[in-house]
Amino acid sequence: MTHNAPLYPVFLALEGRHCLVVGLGQVGRRKLAGLLDCGPASVLVLDTAPPAAAAAPLLRDARVCFARRACTEKDVAGRVLVFAATNSTAENRRVAAWCRRAGVLCNCASAPEEGGFQAPAVARRPPLGVALSTGGASPAPALSRRWRGELETWLVPRARMAVLMGRLRPLILALGAETGQNTLLFRKLAESPLQQWLERNETERCRLWLQEALPPALHAHLAELLHDLP
Repeated sequence: MTHNAPLYPVFLALEGRHCLVVGLGQVGRRKLAGLLDCGPASVLVLDTAPPAAAAAPLLRDARVCFARRACTEKDVAGRVLVFAATNSTAENRRVAAWCRRAGVLCNCASAPEEGGFQAPAVARRPPLGVALSTGGASPAPALSRRWRGELETWLVPRARMAVLMGRLRPLILALGAETGQNTLLFRKLAESPLQQWLERNETERCRLWLQEALPPALHAHLAELLHDLP
């Protein structure tokens, strides 16, 4: 993989899929934790060294299968995602080469150009997630942490708005209005001051605006719509 062209951004659905992490050092543990957050069916973890104490909570997860041995080409088969994260550049390159032959996405920690993708910095505020790519550059970890923190702060009111819209959508569609009418209502909601008010925790202003904007049939749902937003 070269850096001449921009990377194609994508969010992968890992639920029910099988992944592989080769190397259980600090980088490997971080990759494993990120995978487990995304609901894979299983993660095979391989390392020739005994696992560090810091890995114990991760290895107790029922989806994780740890084996103290080197990776083989057969281990790559059937995996949707592979992280080559050993402390050996040669070993990581070997795993990446097997993945290329098998058509499996691989992140190569010590030689990113050998892999099929680069892992971005991710900021999450459920249900939203933002991924930041530097396009192959390697900023200092402290700078990456700062940017991630800034993104998490930026996401707060937008996550609240996303949850509110997620709650509203099925209620609005259940009224059976024409598609065009629903589109106009959704657009009005999206362009409203609701997001700014949610950022300032001005719930009562949101309630009054929604009472004015929504069909009367939905007024009984106002309290539940605004309850316990993230």
